[in-house]
Amino acid sequence: MTPDHIARLGQELHQALQARAPIPPLSGRGLALTLAEAYAIQESMLSHRLAAGARVVGKKVGATSKAVQAILGGIPQPDFGLLLDDMLYNDGETVPMARLIQPRAEGEIAFLLKRDLRGPGLTAADVLAATEGVMACLEIVDSRIRDWAIRIEDTVADNASCGVFVLGDRLVAPEHVDLSTCGLVLARNGEVAVTGAGAAVLGHPANAVAWLGNTLGRLGIPLKAGEIVLSGALAPLVPVTAGDHLRVAIGGIGACSIRFA
Repeated sequence: MTPDHIARLGQELHQALQARAPIPPLSGRGLALTLAEAYAIQESMLSHRLAAGARVVGKKVGATSKAVQAILGGIPQPDFGLLLDDMLYNDGETVPMARLIQPRAEGEIAFLLKRDLRGPGLTAADVLAATEGVMACLEIVDSRIRDWAIRIEDTVADNASCGVFVLGDRLVAPEHVDLSTCGLVLARNGEVAVTGAGAAVLGHPANAVAWLGNTLGRLGIPLKAGEIVLSGALAPLVPVTAGDHLRVAIGGIGACSIRFA
């Protein structure tokens, strides 16, 4: 695939985001996309937002649990995307549905790094030692691919289906909580929608961050001090519509909530 073709596909995804109008899957166009090409399309897509002034504040790992991999059409492995400052909402704020297309919510553990991590060769212990603290997080994933008809190449190109995210206001040192056994409850409009536990994320959420650090390290990219890393969903995705109120609570870590209007 030529650089011009990659740029055109990145622009198509960016235009879909701006217009809130999904496009047909890239994987169904006979392109024989490789993962490397999909990540190049992601970079092209994000370049438009960065050129307009958005800043990178962190990274996310997606498709880390078997439940989410199955829901997203049998995606076989994790992927990653970038978090931008204009994706971040504060606890309790309202997200206008007009900025989303087909949102789904997932409860996660977010890591705030206090020093750089450079792979390959990183372990979960390395991640925990480099972590300032963890927070409860609601990530609202949103696909620019029509009907969520995605393969891994589609979601990678689409910035790992990133939409927006909200962080709790409590930062907990990782040594004060067992991240593999902590339980999650995600409630929608006051009723429990899904439950889960930290072990759903590659056995331990720090394993997901280590996977990300090692994957990026092979590309010469570090995880940086001060960055936020979303480690992946602890439970299945929950569709959301206008008027919904979501709250996620994670044992030993805290909670956060968001509304949709």
